[in-house]
Amino acid sequence: MTKRLTEVAKKAGVSEATVSRVLNGRDGVSEATRTAVLTALDVLGYERPTKLRGERARLVGLVLPELQNPIFPALAEVVTGTLAQRGYTPALCARTIGGVSEMDYVEMLLDHQVSGVIFAGGSYALADAKHDHYRRLTERGLPVVLVNAGVDELGFPRVSTDDAVAVEQAYGHLRSLGHERIGMVLGPEGHVPSRRKLNAMIQAAGWDEGDAECVERSSFSMEGARVAATKLVERGVTGIICASDVLALGTIRAARRLGRSVPADVSVVGYDDSAFMTCTDPPLTTVRQPIETMGQAAVDLLVTQIEGAGVLQDELLFEPELVVRGSTAPAPRR
Repeated sequence: MTKRLTEVAKKAGVSEATVSRVLNGRDGVSEATRTAVLTALDVLGYERPTKLRGERARLVGLVLPELQNPIFPALAEVVTGTLAQRGYTPALCARTIGGVSEMDYVEMLLDHQVSGVIFAGGSYALADAKHDHYRRLTERGLPVVLVNAGVDELGFPRVSTDDAVAVEQAYGHLRSLGHERIGMVLGPEGHVPSRRKLNAMIQAAGWDEGDAECVERSSFSMEGARVAATKLVERGVTGIICASDVLALGTIRAARRLGRSVPADVSVVGYDDSAFMTCTDPPLTTVRQPIETMGQAAVDLLVTQIEGAGVLQDELLFEPELVVRGSTAPAPRR
């Protein structure tokens, strides 16, 4: 108990006596100090006293699928900073292969009486994944915001990049360079943002069923993209639009292993404009997600729900921006 009091007091920046008064429900403590102590208790992983468990902490979960793709740390930086400015403490939950699942993280966050949760790139974006843990959040009445497109029936507010505009920008760029044989490396079949990108491509390019050979699916890894892109390059595709920068880097690797030059033989467009894409060889042409604006909007939507103001269950679409660098060039002459 003494160790707990010391740790909580240090974390909250108050005396051990103040911590003791809060935990015992005594008077003489300001609301701000009381909140700081309870938040420190939650962050350190200690259980609240039984009589205090019904109150939610000023703690917000941010659940990410990984941290290897630079776009997710970038989002985490925006969200955690914005939460701190609004007086909330972020709890970062990043999944790893063979580690804690998204479902387990949800249970942990519920145990810590969080005020709300922001998800990015979770199983809500996969149509064939299990979504029971999201329904648990709905049943608890817990505020939730999703970053980027997910299955419709969950009914949570969403903050998304406009996939249709992203594809129109990338396709228009490649067409302006004279590319006629344009393909796509997308995420898994049930990945909702990838579905949206494919539908946009069908509209923009006027594809029919015979153009299915211009699309390959992959896991969101460079290794998976290399396998998928190899098939496209071997079919004579000269311009490739990818569903992420990581997939684009795998596509460049595939072209080179086939003895092709990027961009002289094959032009590649990524998606995200994550960190270090100016440092790749060649620097990557990509469609930039407005991560800072989206992260701030996600926090605003969540805090509005927490404060009881209510939020329309609509999807906010943010326009992306094409960033032209060295991985695209005029189509090769035949």
